Order: sequence, then C-alpha cells, then structure tokens
Amino acid sequence: MAETLAPVAPGGGSRSPGRSLSAFLHQRPRLRLSLLLSAPVAWLVVAYLGSLVALFLSAFWTVDTFTGALIREWNLENFRTLVTDSVYRTITLRTLGVAALVTVIDALIAFPMAFAMAKLVSPRARRFLVVAVLMPLWSSYLVKAYAWRVMLGEGGFVDSVFGATPGYGLTAAVIVLAYLWLPYMILPIYAGLERLPDSLLEASSDLGARAGRTFRKVIFPMTMPAVIAGSIFTFSLSLGDYIAVQIVGGKTQLIGNVVYSNIGAANNLPFAAAFALVPVLIMVGYLMAVRRTGALDEL
Repeated sequence: MAETLAPVAPGGGSRSPGRSLSAFLHQRPRLRLSLLLSAPVAWLVVAYLGSLVALFLSAFWTVDTFTGALIREWNLENFRTLVTDSVYRTITLRTLGVAALVTVIDALIAFPMAFAMAKLVSPRARRFLVVAVLMPLWSSYLVKAYAWRVMLGEGGFVDSVFGATPGYGLTAAVIVLAYLWLPYMILPIYAGLERLPDSLLEASSDLGARAGRTFRKVIFPMTMPAVIAGSIFTFSLSLGDYIAVQIVGGKTQLIGNVVYSNIGAANNLPFAAAFALVPVLIMVGYLMAVRRTGALDEL
C-alpha cells in the first residue's frame, strides 16, 4: 500500500514565532485591538488626563504670602477669589468675548473661501488653494505673531497702507488670533462643503430658488456641523492663548496672561491652576452643548 504523506508547512515543518503570533492575534480581534490602542491610550491617560488631574488637585492648595511656600491644605480660597473679585470676572468675560469674536470673524472669512474651494474652482486650483491655506501652519507661531507686531506698529505695513493702525491692544489681539486660527476654520468647512452633493444645489436652482435662498435653506443648514466643528478649534485656541496677547495685546489681560503671570512672576501655582480650570470648564460645557449637532463627527 502507498504511504500517506502528512502535509508539510511551507518553509519547514514548523511555523516561525512571528507567524504563530500573527495567527494567534488573527483569531482574537479584541486582543489585537487592545494591543493596538494600548500605547496611545496610556499616553492619553498618563500625559494628558494625568496632568489635568494634577492641575485640578493643585487648584485647592494655597501659597504662603510671606515665604512663598506651597501649602498643601484643601480649601476653596482660590475659587472664592475668582468668583468674588470683579477683576477676574471681567477678565473671564473679556476672554470669552475675544474667543467668540475671533470665531465669528474666522467663520465669515472661511465660509466663502471654503465654498469656492469646494464648488467653484477647478481641481487643479483647488489643490493650490488647499496648499495656500496650509502654508501658514508651516511657519513658526512666534514668527507670525512678531510679524504682525511689526505690521501693526507705527510706520508699519498697516499704517503705511491705511494711514492708521490700531496699535497694540485688544483690537490687535483679535486681528492676530483671527489670522492664526483661520486655517482651522477653513478646513472643516471645506470638508463639509465637499461632501455636499451638487445635485442638491442644482435641484434648488431648478425649483426657482435664488442663490441667497439656496444658501439659507440648503447650504448653510447642511454645513452647520462643519462650521461648529471649526468653531471648536478657533474658540478653544483663542480661549487659552496668551503668547499672541503678550506680543501684540499691550496691557490687555486675558485668562492665559493671568495664568502665565501667576506661574512666573507671582509664583502662585495654585491660583494659576484654579484660573486655568475656567477655560477647561467652558470648553466642556461648549462640547456638551454642540454634541447633538453632529459637529464632533466632523472633527
């Protein structure tokens, strides 16, 4: 009788450890997913959430007025100061106003540009415009901020062209922040408009709707989640910024400046931590408010 030969695995009688591990993970997709996400999740928990927890805990401590030593005793003195002192309430409201104004300005500038990129220009021009939008992000934040300081100064570019300049102050801070964060508003709106079917615009035109009515009834409602997604970036970045305000803001005080000064010159880390929690809580509230609009799916 002919002997029956056992099948031989390619490349030898036994599989390598790497192939055995691959086969083992292939049969266990949940374990494979857990191993894949373990490193980024560990980084998120330790580096990001861990730092927030440390920040939150230190906000309940105080600093000795005479020695400057850190007193690790739980109290609400820092939060009481933030609530009762009108100066800090004014700074908080001013910061909210600046962040909201920057977001509105960026939305008004970004929407027509994103619409032209998505619906009006040729594919070749679209690629050029996308690169043009991304190009400011390739240069240093400080270079752009100091360039605006030169342009806004007396005798600078703005003064030479328009015959006047806002100088350094709140107006300059709004202008520079709107410039810095504009790409973060354009790109989400562009992505939302690119997914908008052209057939909807054609159908609206066939039904007799003019351009303004088409925008109000079709384009804007369907791209609102993308606009809100862009606002999350511009609002949060403006809310916590302090470098641009330090460079062009003159004597303007926002939350970021107060936090920075208390960490450095004032050496009051607990109060800085307490004030730094304000924009965190504001953004948590904002995200909770917009989560049902579908904006988070656009990020």
